[in-house]
Amino acid sequence: MPAKDKTIYLTFDDGPHPTETPFVLDQLRQHQAKASFFCIGKNVIAHPEIYRQLLQEGHTVGNHTHHHKNGWETSDDDYLTDIKNAAEHISTSLFRPPYGKIKRSQIRAIQNINSDTKIIMWTVLSADFDQQISPEKCLQIVLRHARPGAIIVFHDSAKAAERMRYALPEVLKILSSQGYRFEALPQ
Repeated sequence: MPAKDKTIYLTFDDGPHPTETPFVLDQLRQHQAKASFFCIGKNVIAHPEIYRQLLQEGHTVGNHTHHHKNGWETSDDDYLTDIKNAAEHISTSLFRPPYGKIKRSQIRAIQNINSDTKIIMWTVLSADFDQQISPEKCLQIVLRHARPGAIIVFHDSAKAAERMRYALPEVLKILSSQGYRFEALPQ
């Protein structure tokens, strides 16, 4: 994404989650921030009301497969089927491969199916999913690497909750005080 002065793109992978996604939405609301949520199809089916809330509040959504498949460990046919299954419940042109792992053949196949699909990675990995690091370390990682135009990835999941719940409010507060705006990735 091109840097528009001090714009940052917060992204959240793996939801919607019944407790973590509402927490994220509350934090975003407090800072008039928009974000992008890369949703897992089966979680959209399990929590349709939270998915609808994401959209109603002006956030964008992306496809993160139906079952959080690792592209490197999945045949192209199975991977594409999983993406298509998620697409039945997630209307978007944005796609993020789980774990950031995708084969070139899978990229080509995705583009052949729909040339408008944008594969979105990140520039800052918060590491909130890493249960070996402290919440404070997670915050330090994000603040150290945040730059205009950065795409920061957090996770709205139980596994990441402790670190995300600590780091996200601080990131919003600190970076807002430095003049950053938080926008959703365009569809």
